[in-house]
Amino acid sequence: MKINITIDDEQKDTRLDTVISNHSKTCSRSKATVLINNSNILVNNKKKKPGYRVSLGDIISGSIPDAGIDTRVLPEKIFIDIKYEDDHIMVINKRAGLVVHPAPGNRSGTLVNALLFHEPEIKWVGNDHSRSGIVHRLDKDTSGLMVVAKTSKALHFLQKEFKQRRVVKKYLALVSGNLSTDQGEINLPIGRHPVKRKIMAINHENGRPARTCWKVKKKFKTACLMEVLLKTGRTHQIRVHFYAIDHPLIGDRVYQPRRYRKKKNLAPRQMLHSWQLSFRHPYSGKKMVFEAELPDDFLQTESRFESLL
Repeated sequence: MKINITIDDEQKDTRLDTVISNHSKTCSRSKATVLINNSNILVNNKKKKPGYRVSLGDIISGSIPDAGIDTRVLPEKIFIDIKYEDDHIMVINKRAGLVVHPAPGNRSGTLVNALLFHEPEIKWVGNDHSRSGIVHRLDKDTSGLMVVAKTSKALHFLQKEFKQRRVVKKYLALVSGNLSTDQGEINLPIGRHPVKRKIMAINHENGRPARTCWKVKKKFKTACLMEVLLKTGRTHQIRVHFYAIDHPLIGDRVYQPRRYRKKKNLAPRQMLHSWQLSFRHPYSGKKMVFEAELPDDFLQTESRFESLL
């Protein structure tokens, strides 16, 4: 159901989530909170918090799913590689091709479906059942380490750690060409592509600051194996940044200049792996460091470039 509400005198100073729940009989305040946090509901075309106090003349727009649509997320017996688990967290080595959470077009077969089968109580961790326990995400075709929260307390702690950039995330990436130096930093703002709204781009007008540090681990004739450290966590950040400096990731089907697109058989996916993950444990406060070896498809692709030396 599409909504378009103009705030009048009677509604002003009311919480945004309350305005939405009052507007629709099928939308509870908790459901409104999820919709607002997921940017399904906007105020004057901008994202706001559920507790935002609306002002006279504000225009609330967006959509509320029809009550008749089944939005349940069901447990599914899907293998997940668990590197560590206790009462508070799990550290997952996600395989390439696995979507993290359900979304339109991917209602099943996701990491969340697998987590619900492994740990049913994780359903209650977070306000959005489609993202139960999820602290951060990896792209579908990116492999490697993720931390998952098993309790609400752990979720809130880890979300705060990510927000304050205390979590250290290191990736391995195979990029096209050779860089002129052995290490460096890409500091370019990232935002939605001005035309292709489903992808990201360097956006100096409306983009958010983004920093990617890198160093070369191994050079091949036409590619480099890079160690990449994220200083910020923008959507598709590594892929967009290396595309912007004309060294796109091997196998990337989206962020790839036309002259590279004919070489689709070089790799089955973008060669990007979440290699190391370091964070404080949400209960003990102890620093934890995890490492995941490169998967077979990455190693096989790397060996193709080694053979060209």
